Parts: sequence; C-alpha cells; structure tokens
Amino acid sequence: MSTSRDLMIVALGAAPNRPVDRGDLSLALAGAEAYDLLRAEAIGLDGERILPRARPEPDDRLLGEAASSLVREAPYESLEDWLWRRGRGLASAYLAELEREGQVSWERHRWLPFSGGRTVLSDTQARRRATYRWAADEPVLLALAAAVGIRDELSPAEPGITDEAVLTVLAAVHDAVMELEAVRQRRAIEEAAFANVWRA
Repeated sequence: MSTSRDLMIVALGAAPNRPVDRGDLSLALAGAEAYDLLRAEAIGLDGERILPRARPEPDDRLLGEAASSLVREAPYESLEDWLWRRGRGLASAYLAELEREGQVSWERHRWLPFSGGRTVLSDTQARRRATYRWAADEPVLLALAAAVGIRDELSPAEPGITDEAVLTVLAAVHDAVMELEAVRQRRAIEEAAFANVWRA
C-alpha cells in the first residue's frame, strides 16, 4: 500500500466530521505520491525539480501511473507543476480505485435511495494499515492530513521529519493548498461583486 492510499482512507474516515475539499485532497494525494516515489528511489529532487530515476515501477496501479507520467527530459518538471498536473481529479481517481477494489462502498438512505449516499470504509487490511499509521502519528501522513484540514495545522518542520527532500514536498503541498484557497476566495469576491452589479 501507499501513503496516498492511506491518506485517502484517512480522509474518508474523517468525513463527515471534518469534510475535506476534493481539490485540496487531490493536491495532497499528488504530494503523497511524490513522497512514495522518493521513498522508492524512483525520483530525486534537484532543488524543486523532480529528477526521474531508472527504477522498477511500483506494484500499486495509481502510483505506477504517477511514475510513468514523470517528465523525463531536462529541464524536468518543478514539484509545484507536478502537484497541479498530477493532482487534477486525483481524489476522484483514488475513490474510484478503492471502490473497484471493494475498499469502500456506498451507503444509501432508505428514504432517499436515489439521491446518492455516503462512502463507507470496508473492514480491510488496507483500512487497518492506514488506521495504524494514523494512530502511530506517522509524521508524513499527519503533515499531509494537516495540509488539507483533517487535523490541526502542524509546523512546517514536523517532528520526526529530517529529510530535506520530504520537507520540500510537504512545503510544496502546503503552498499549493494555500494558493488554491486564495483562488477560491478571489472567485467568491468576484462573484459577489458581479451579483451586486446585477442587483444595482
């Protein structure tokens, strides 16, 4: 299993008490993939540029997709660009993958059987593994969860993380989520201003 899958499972388990924005989660999932690729030595970082390495692709299908989508020609891709490109719709892709594997199911309300429902995590080894990492305060998982609001914000240098490349990934995720929030706020202001013009 991967950190990205564990993060997705943790996010699903946190809802509805702490619902997570899918855009934020998608960025964090891309960051989790970058971390897993670093850990597998499939990539390295040169500053904030991702350097692909000749390593076997991971067994995990989505992580394999991430590895195969790396830009393999100089000047390579920046970590920021990777998060935005790879993160597009990634939360939905992980949810569909977990559902396909039987890791999650949909619970429908008996009075509203066709109005959708909520996701329910199955009692699987993957869920137990994610729960164990979460309960053990695994620092990278906690830092990614904090970036998307599943838990309280942490300091950039989360205790237990000393690897500069990992800290670079976590900082990039945090910055991307903050940038996305700024875009949302700007759009909300513009929409409110537009609505005021029409009411005038």
